[in-house]
Amino acid sequence: MSLDLPPVAPSVTAALVEGLTPRLRKRLDAGVTKLADRPCVRDGDTVRIAVDDDTHLELHAPGGSVTSADAIRCGCLLAPDCLHRAAAASAAPIAEPEPGPDTDADAEPEPEPEPEPGSESGPGTGAGSTPETAPGPAAHSETATATAPTTPATPEQRTAALALYDATAAVLEAGTDGAGAVLQAELLRAAHTARVGGLPRLAGSAVSVVTQLRAARSADPAYRLTDLTAALRDVLMTARRLPDATGAELADLRGTARQPYAPDGSLRLYGLFSEPVLTATGYAGAVTWTADAEGRLYTVSDVAPGGSGRAVGAADRAVRVGDTALTHRELSRAGLAVSGATVSPTGRLGAGAGVRAVRAAGAAWSEAPLDRLWAAPVAEQVSRALTGGEGLLFLDVTLTGTIREAAGDCLLADCEGLTLRLAAAHDHPALPYRDNLRLLATAPGTRLRVVARLDPSPVPRALLVAAGHPSAAGAHVDLGLDRLQHADLPAPGMAPTPTAEGSPLDEAPLHLLRRRVHQAASAGRRVLAFSGDSAADSSRLSRYGFACAGDLLDELHAAAADRSRDVFGRLVPADLNRFARAWLAAAHYTEEVDRALCAAAWGAS
Repeated sequence: MSLDLPPVAPSVTAALVEGLTPRLRKRLDAGVTKLADRPCVRDGDTVRIAVDDDTHLELHAPGGSVTSADAIRCGCLLAPDCLHRAAAASAAPIAEPEPGPDTDADAEPEPEPEPEPGSESGPGTGAGSTPETAPGPAAHSETATATAPTTPATPEQRTAALALYDATAAVLEAGTDGAGAVLQAELLRAAHTARVGGLPRLAGSAVSVVTQLRAARSADPAYRLTDLTAALRDVLMTARRLPDATGAELADLRGTARQPYAPDGSLRLYGLFSEPVLTATGYAGAVTWTADAEGRLYTVSDVAPGGSGRAVGAADRAVRVGDTALTHRELSRAGLAVSGATVSPTGRLGAGAGVRAVRAAGAAWSEAPLDRLWAAPVAEQVSRALTGGEGLLFLDVTLTGTIREAAGDCLLADCEGLTLRLAAAHDHPALPYRDNLRLLATAPGTRLRVVARLDPSPVPRALLVAAGHPSAAGAHVDLGLDRLQHADLPAPGMAPTPTAEGSPLDEAPLHLLRRRVHQAASAGRRVLAFSGDSAADSSRLSRYGFACAGDLLDELHAAAADRSRDVFGRLVPADLNRFARAWLAAAHYTEEVDRALCAAAWGAS
């Protein structure tokens, strides 16, 4: 979408689309496409779009986002029930909810959670902003403790969860091509109802689905099918479990509107690395990771609506902690002494008025206390990452060459006897990840200390985010922000860089089920309505010991093809509930098996 529009609240988009006549609803998607080509001018808090020579559309966002339907005004004869207002709201980014009273008042809002990157070279956590971007509760148990509710879900919450389940099932049935602005608005309305009803996790996941759908339909290069699949799975799973959940499980399914910040006294932090954030949901910036003397991880972030330009430039902006003038790039190599610190359960440092911070000496990765991060056994780090940890791996590797995958070449490295694949954390051309990996590939035999993010896969695989400098002892390179030069590499060796084709493990039989899960998320139920060679695929899965996967594949095809006729011979609507259940079971199964195969590949428990 080329228009520079302010974010619009989900409830506003849903209300405007609901007010359209059936005839105008059919034209809404075409209206959104047409609006993208019209001239747009921003004047302070107002954005004006020239619909035609005589008609102008205005969006008023005094607080940075459009929060009421009256703030979108059109000069056409059909206003206020015209197509233009609904099209503008459907084309605009989705606004974040207002911060709740339990947050650090001066901290910028966090973006909605993104789905976890899959094995298809997705955007990566730091660049894709997944829930594992920040340290998990295991790293900060003293601040993450919450009192589990003793009351079950309220009738309103059960109703909201059911409505979200039905709206998401309709999107799944239609696929990305069929899930236009009308279905998106229905999902946004259900998300707004869930948020008002005290279900922020469900609401955030539903908004993420809409954002992914818009990225897919606009051919956004940042779109990844694995992200959409994970977002759909999270909404359906959460909505299905919530009505019967109690205690801590219910608290987790409800989620929190904003991360609470708890006092954490004085902290002495050492910079680790910085990484850019560039999400498919329209957020960009930078996150700097730090650690204390005990090895606990903390983050300082500057993430706001924006594009690749903001992701590149945010590293040179001052961090928002106390009065320090350190930039993110500088903090990644320096230290920070913080007094009156406030910390979220995920380890994010608050920027409240009572926080004081001054620059302090940093430490190299090979020096205390940071070297203890690399001393932990690799299998232990992988286990922590797979069970809700921060997702980061601190590894000592020796580069051995490259390997060709479907998404492009990635580095091969030896890590304690394991043959490890190191892929780029983000593929956006504005970020130097892939260029840096290509340059490192020309220096086989180089010994590096790296920071990577686990990428669940049947083979040991991780997304490389930072590495020790190849030729400057004690320095490191933030691979998403700094650009390596040929002069930074050690003297070239005599041996050429070995290149290998993808391992046969890349085509493990489980891909037969995973492919159908992705096809349904992309093209909808109809693409699976014809079984084709499903019987042969099921038999192959059973022969390799995946009998349950074969049964799930058969049920997925059967649910997709389940259409009956009424007494007049007309086709009745498909059973979306059965198809959604079958798809969710298959998606959940593949996710869990992928985690098990990943743990086995790394030798983790």
